[in-house]
Amino acid sequence: MGLFGRLFNTKRVASAVLIDIAADSVAGAYATYPSGELPVVLYAQRIPIEIGKGELHQKALVRALQTLGEVLIREGAPLLARATGNGASDTILVSIEAPWQKTTVRTEFFAQKEPFIFSKHLVTAALKKTSAAPPGQLLVDESIIGTVLNGYETRDPYGKKVTRASIVILTSFLDEEIGESIFATLRSLYHTKHIVSIAGTSLRYQAMRDTFPHESDAFILDVSGPLTSLSLIRRGLLVDVVEAANPLSDTAQWLQNVMKEFAGIAARFPLPRTIFLVARESDLVPLRKALDGAQFDTLWLSDNPPKIVSVLGSHIAGLVRNDAAAPPDVPLLFMAFFHQHHPREESV
Repeated sequence: MGLFGRLFNTKRVASAVLIDIAADSVAGAYATYPSGELPVVLYAQRIPIEIGKGELHQKALVRALQTLGEVLIREGAPLLARATGNGASDTILVSIEAPWQKTTVRTEFFAQKEPFIFSKHLVTAALKKTSAAPPGQLLVDESIIGTVLNGYETRDPYGKKVTRASIVILTSFLDEEIGESIFATLRSLYHTKHIVSIAGTSLRYQAMRDTFPHESDAFILDVSGPLTSLSLIRRGLLVDVVEAANPLSDTAQWLQNVMKEFAGIAARFPLPRTIFLVARESDLVPLRKALDGAQFDTLWLSDNPPKIVSVLGSHIAGLVRNDAAAPPDVPLLFMAFFHQHHPREESV
C-alpha cells in the first residue's frame, strides 16, 4: 500500500495472535480478518519443547513459549504492521492440548410444563451453578458445542420458545500453576489483555463441523502429541471424548491402543462410518497405513470398513488463505478459521 493509501485508508482490519500449546511443541501465527474475505495467516512458526536433563516439562514449556513469542514479535509483527498499519493484535487465542489440559463432556437439561423462551441468560445462570473448578485446577474452557431444542439440534437457539432443551458442554481444566505460567508469559510479551483460551479438542471439533458440514456422524482421531484423542460425533454433536497413549515410534502398538478405545466406545454407542485422521502431515502416511490394515469388521460388524479421511492443509485452503512462508500448519489453520466464525469474548 502506498503512502496516500496508508494516509486515507481508515478501514480497520481485525487481527489475532494464534497460539497452539501441544505436548511437545508450541506454535504461533499472526492472522488478519479483512471484512468479507477469508482470514489470512501472515506468519507462522512452530518450536519444539526441549526438556533439559532433570528439568520439569512445565519449565521447558514456558521457555519454549517465551522463545516463540520473541520470534513472533521480531519476525511476524512487521508483516502484520505492513498488512494492517498496526503491529499490535486485538486478541490472543490460545489452544491448549493434552496433556496440559483435561477435557470432559456433559449435558445440561432444561424443561418446564409451560413453554419458555430459551435465552442466553438462562444458559449463563445454569453454567454458573455447575462450573466450579476442582482445587488446584483452572477452568480454561467451557464451550457450548451443541444445543437441542424440543428434540432438534440447532445452531441459532436463543429467543426461541420451547418446552424442553439441552446443551452439550465441553469443559477443560488446567493445572493452576501451569496455567498461571502460560498466561503470565503471554501477558509479558503482548500489550493486549484480551487473551482467550480453548481446549484443542473443542476447537478442532467446532472447526471441522463447519469444514465438513455433511459428515454429521464421525470419529475425529486427533494424533497431535503423546496422546491420541478420539472424539465421537453423532447427529452433529460431540458425545464422547477418550484418549489413548500415542507411541508414534511403534504404529502397531498405537493401532492396538486405538482399537481398544474404539471397542470401549462401541459398547456404549453405534459407531459412525467416517474417521477423520488429524495429524502432522509427516506422520499421516504411516498412521493411515496402519488404519488401512486394521480389522474393523469385528467392531463395525460390516464387510465395508469405515471411510478414513486424512485431514490436510488443502482441506482448509478454501477457508483460510495461507501467506506464511512456513509449510501449512493444520492446527494453526483451524485456529484461524475458528476465530473468524466463533469469536470468543471471555478473557483469562
